[in-house]
Amino acid sequence: MPEKKVSLPAKLINGGVAGLVGVTCVFPIDLAKTRLQNQQGARVYSGMLDCLTKTVRTEGYFGMYRGAAVNLTLVTPEKAIKLAANDIFRQKLSKDGKLPLWGEILAGCGAGTCQVVVTTPMEMLKIQLQDAGRLAAQRSVSASAPAASPAPSLVASRTAQAGHAAARRASATSITLELLRTRGLRGLYRGTGATLLRDVPFSMIYFPLFAKLNAVGRREDLHGNPQDRAPFMQSFMAGCAAGSVAAVAVTPLDVIKTRLQTLQKGQGEDSYRGIIDCTRRILNREGPLAFLKGATCRALVIAPLFGIAQGVYFLGIGEKVLGLLG
Repeated sequence: MPEKKVSLPAKLINGGVAGLVGVTCVFPIDLAKTRLQNQQGARVYSGMLDCLTKTVRTEGYFGMYRGAAVNLTLVTPEKAIKLAANDIFRQKLSKDGKLPLWGEILAGCGAGTCQVVVTTPMEMLKIQLQDAGRLAAQRSVSASAPAASPAPSLVASRTAQAGHAAARRASATSITLELLRTRGLRGLYRGTGATLLRDVPFSMIYFPLFAKLNAVGRREDLHGNPQDRAPFMQSFMAGCAAGSVAAVAVTPLDVIKTRLQTLQKGQGEDSYRGIIDCTRRILNREGPLAFLKGATCRALVIAPLFGIAQGVYFLGIGEKVLGLLG
């Protein structure tokens, strides 16, 4: 059976639709992950369910979707770039329809590198919005104890009041404008190195593992195009399994990235000068297990996210849309 050729516009549409569907389904768990990873001193949340319960109680149902607008806006180009780049690299590195393991890893590395141009500012904005509720909850818990005034934050304006009212006023637009005003374009790309350290290994693990799982039962196509003759359910389950393994494997790097990109810190929480300083401080103050904070949430986010992404991607929605457009 000849390899199925998919145009670049179709790849981009497939990746974009997959990202929108996936993010909508799993965003509340991603919010819990960010808040749990940023906890250093006072424990506002004891776990994922406790975090989501308290979020709904104090911020309402839509509090679980703080920062979702940023993700939904930018996840389309991010996922489109990631999936399309991996597909293109695989085609370029294939010889006679065969792709060795080193080629799969290299293609994943290239895909992870390409997506960072969109991922870094998206994560920067999303993290500030997601963590605002945790900071407000921490302030309310420690309100009775006198505390030194926190350093000026790029998230809340100078006239914002402490508490949930101030947290609600923060928006992606205000954060972006403040970052551009005070730090220029570089402000939106804070933590790019940490994002690369997370996303490149993730892609190097995810895409080769997905290709192998997606080819189970199709030995003649083990090193060929993973899209060719792949049943929908097999692609979905392969995406879930590969996503879970890769997500847990790079969780320590995700913790470091989240801490570095969080601009506003709570009372008694560390600020960091870079990746090495962040790693050392977390290890010294919180111990090795701190690097696994949010691992369960990450697996629960990434598994369905990439399962849905691969399922939608391989359904060929992009081809159908382009067909309708003539």
